[in-house]
Amino acid sequence: MENNDEVVVFGTWANSLSGRVEIALKLKGIPYKYVEEDLANKSDLLLHYNPVHKKVPVLVHKGRPISESLVILEYIDEYWSTNNTPKLLPQDPYERAQIRFWAHFYDHKVIPAIYTICGSKIGNEREKAIEELSELLKIFEQGIQKDFLGKLPFFDGNNVSFLGIVMNSYACVYPAFHEAGVVIILPQKNPTFLSWVNALRENPLVKETLPDHDRLVNSLKAYQARLS
Repeated sequence: MENNDEVVVFGTWANSLSGRVEIALKLKGIPYKYVEEDLANKSDLLLHYNPVHKKVPVLVHKGRPISESLVILEYIDEYWSTNNTPKLLPQDPYERAQIRFWAHFYDHKVIPAIYTICGSKIGNEREKAIEELSELLKIFEQGIQKDFLGKLPFFDGNNVSFLGIVMNSYACVYPAFHEAGVVIILPQKNPTFLSWVNALRENPLVKETLPDHDRLVNSLKAYQARLS
């Protein structure tokens, strides 16, 4: 078992990508030290460990930093790969490739579309951004159903899997977004995606790692007020 001084996570409370790393470590049973970062006043340690992107999350293992959440998840899965720990990625190379493809799609298409909605003006601009996200979610829904033949790749038994951890980001806090007036999931247009998200929200580790709902709502409302 690792000493928690050997495993350190730099993150922020509202950052869903930081939550990915925590879920993976908890799933593997790896103790860790968590360091909360203020991204408006980044610490010297964060800048030292991630000089390229200067952002969270960063995993520091035995003094060696790993950046970018998807890279960190694969590192965690590969380093702590004993038979006694759950696997995040499947053994089959083709299935692993498909998981990586859709994780990349989620991070490089879906999440930026959510950012666009948050930064758009209420009215036609925001409605267009919501519609564009809805279309991306349809592609995601159809691709998952086709590539995995109806099997949900977000869970491995009762455990959340690699793609489930990835999709948890931002999607699983949609109630806070909606309460703050920022619609990111249209139930009538993306019911399948919503059903997947709600299943993930019931997972104990996901529940445990979600940011505080009221605090997130207030943060999102404050951000929206600054835009107006």
